[in-house]
Amino acid sequence: MISAGFQFRLLTIHDYDSLVEALLWQEGVGMSGSDSVHGVAKFLARNPGMSFVADAEGMLAGCVLGGHDGRRGYLYHVSVSPQFRRRGVARGLVARTVAAIAAEGIEKIHIDVFADNGAGLAFWRAIGWHDRDELKRFSFTPPLRRNS
Repeated sequence: MISAGFQFRLLTIHDYDSLVEALLWQEGVGMSGSDSVHGVAKFLARNPGMSFVADAEGMLAGCVLGGHDGRRGYLYHVSVSPQFRRRGVARGLVARTVAAIAAEGIEKIHIDVFADNGAGLAFWRAIGWHDRDELKRFSFTPPLRRNS
């Protein structure tokens, strides 16, 4: 379904509190300290024009953070409010972000999805993304150095 009735626009740091209040970054989204208002502001500044929100009925219906490292593109925190799901919002958000990343000459884009997020896994498969069974993600959190 086409996302009729939704207004898509660039996500700005001014949307941060509304996203948190609307609980868009709760269900199925792994939040960490880097998702603070400061961390998201840094991300948006480094990746201008690649993150979007969908507005509907005076509310935030969905959002996506998108960016790249110069070689590969990445989507983060793709989320749609339950009352607006299955109406094309996620597809609209993803399409805009993919187009923005591709316009930078990036040929491959990734997203991490929790293994137990059945709805998320089904969505990504349904829109043509594929699982990478040959990869395993490793993470490390180094201690922060603070200037004394």
